[in-house]
Amino acid sequence: MKKFGFKKIIRNLHLWLGLTSGSIVFVIAITGCLYAFQEEIQNITETYRFVKKENKPFLLPTELEQIARAELPRKSLHAIKYNGESQSAEAIFFSHDDENKQKDYYDIIYLNPYTGEILEVADMYSGFFRWVLDGHFYLWLPHEIGQTVVASATLVFLLMLITGLILWYPKNKKAAQQRFWFRWKKGLKWKRKNYDLHNITGFYVMSIALIFAITGLVWGFPWFAYSYYTLIGGEKSLVYQDPISQKEISVTSVEKPLDKVWMLMKKDYPNAQSIEVHPPETDSSSIAANANLDKGTYWKTDYRYFDPYTLEEKEVNHIYGKLQNATISDKLIRMNYDIHTGAILGLPGKIFAFLISLLIASLPITGFLIWYGRRNKNRL
Repeated sequence: MKKFGFKKIIRNLHLWLGLTSGSIVFVIAITGCLYAFQEEIQNITETYRFVKKENKPFLLPTELEQIARAELPRKSLHAIKYNGESQSAEAIFFSHDDENKQKDYYDIIYLNPYTGEILEVADMYSGFFRWVLDGHFYLWLPHEIGQTVVASATLVFLLMLITGLILWYPKNKKAAQQRFWFRWKKGLKWKRKNYDLHNITGFYVMSIALIFAITGLVWGFPWFAYSYYTLIGGEKSLVYQDPISQKEISVTSVEKPLDKVWMLMKKDYPNAQSIEVHPPETDSSSIAANANLDKGTYWKTDYRYFDPYTLEEKEVNHIYGKLQNATISDKLIRMNYDIHTGAILGLPGKIFAFLISLLIASLPITGFLIWYGRRNKNRL
């Protein structure tokens, strides 16, 4: 009786958690599917991302900076990014001003790195894939509200996976035969097939769904991110902080420090897939630079910081530093995006993540039909 009572409590918990969050989980899963091959699709449809390789050096960052600032004079330049010999360079303009309530923007000017020709000015807050991403992250609600709603639904989904496993667990060997694979005999009712679809599919996607949920919650709730990072042994800060550079009268300023940092990064990372340099935003800001060593993922990116007045390199105590200084815990948290999208395993990983997301999207539907069928036995 105690066992029956426990199962009944778990069943009711699973049911009501599913009914309250199922539609949101469906949207999150479907938008995840739609976004899975965003980069591959845009590389095909947006031809301005590529240029013809030329036998001459790239323009320096300050030269591209001058061209870009003239194109968008009222916006703040965040970074200049070089993507290799056959791809456009990017001048990234970004602002997220919560304090002054100014309109956020995220624009990228795509330039030919050999000539400085402007190939495209793209608003990254518009377009189909941005609409999909807003649905995935915010449910198309105001961001401060939507993030909480989506993160809460993801947390509920995590609890549903646990309760679902408890309900799935077979009580004997005979029951186990119907929990691992579909054993549909001729004439089996649709309700039973739907029940099997929910239980068997749920079991096989559960482990990957747990990974999706945990990596999603890292973005959704700061307390979850810190708890997760601490649990796996992390000791650094998860908050990006620019090391302060203090100008001194006695120090002669370095001429064109942004160019010199870029040349240093090129020398240190000759095989980098991309190199990005950030102009100082204030008199006390450093020049942040990073080099991505692996095409298609982000976790191997090396982040470095230089004093613009002396080019002295500065160390940081957060996870966005040199890869060689990263612990296993740091690397795992840096892998979060690549794991969440499946990119950690390349294109096969993205395909796998796409298929699993589709199956996850089916669970709220089959679960709802199980509930509806029990309430309306004569209609189904």
